Amino acid sequence: MSAVLKLVQGTPEWHAHRAQFRNASESAAVMGLNPWQTPYQLWLVRTGRMTVPATAPMQHGMQMEPMARAAYEEKTGSVMQPLVLTDGDYSASLDGITLEGDLIVEIKCPYKGQASALWQAVCVGEVPEHYRIQVQHQLMVSGSAQAHLWVFDGAAGLLVEIGRDEATMAAIRAAWDGFHTYLDTDTPPPLTDRDTVERSDPAWTLAAGLYVEAKRKAEDAAESLDRARERLVGLASHASESGHGVTVTRFFKQGNVDYKKIPQLKTVQLDDYRAAGRVEIRVTVLK
Repeated sequence: MSAVLKLVQGTPEWHAHRAQFRNASESAAVMGLNPWQTPYQLWLVRTGRMTVPATAPMQHGMQMEPMARAAYEEKTGSVMQPLVLTDGDYSASLDGITLEGDLIVEIKCPYKGQASALWQAVCVGEVPEHYRIQVQHQLMVSGSAQAHLWVFDGAAGLLVEIGRDEATMAAIRAAWDGFHTYLDTDTPPPLTDRDTVERSDPAWTLAAGLYVEAKRKAEDAAESLDRARERLVGLASHASESGHGVTVTRFFKQGNVDYKKIPQLKTVQLDDYRAAGRVEIRVTVLK
């Protein structure tokens, strides 16, 4: 039996609630099927090691949701109430549920509207896997018989019906049981190629500090070098001038070929002529 909680989505109380439950919006990440968040990244968030800042698409979706829900109600004739429900360890923040509890709606307002991948998928009746899992989690918690995915661009909307899938619900529960082992033991889940390991050990801290300081000095030196070069170039008027161990030379260089503009190459599989790949290393200083 689901329990109804008097929580408003986005409030501190709602965030505190989510930290204690297995949430619908996190199930795809737990299962390794969220394109934006890996199990390790979710583990970092759930253990307090990382926070997820609100992005422009997220803020857009929250701002558009009331309008989108009104448009859905006008189209379907159903009155939908936003609710936060729990069932045991599982929670679902519903964008809307009927008074009878037989139908729920999940609202998506893609930032790019009809140009978004989500809109294009729903146009042909497809539901991206990570959203399908989210909705199945919501159906599992609410006990509803059916869900609607409502994608709204601010003027028009697309609706897809989604029925209950007990096999997916079982997979969700199994994945969460496994994920909670990592939370309970404070052990990170296996890493994927999309993961960045967070380091705070003394050896890394020292090496990172030395690199940041060396990079700052190098940037200062590069800036000084650019100013000195500009001063020399400004003093030179002939094609080649030299003095005090420095030469300034002007010469003509042909432009690069834009291979994308060569019509004969449009039918050529350039990968057949590509050299073997190689591993490169990039070191980035966070701003």
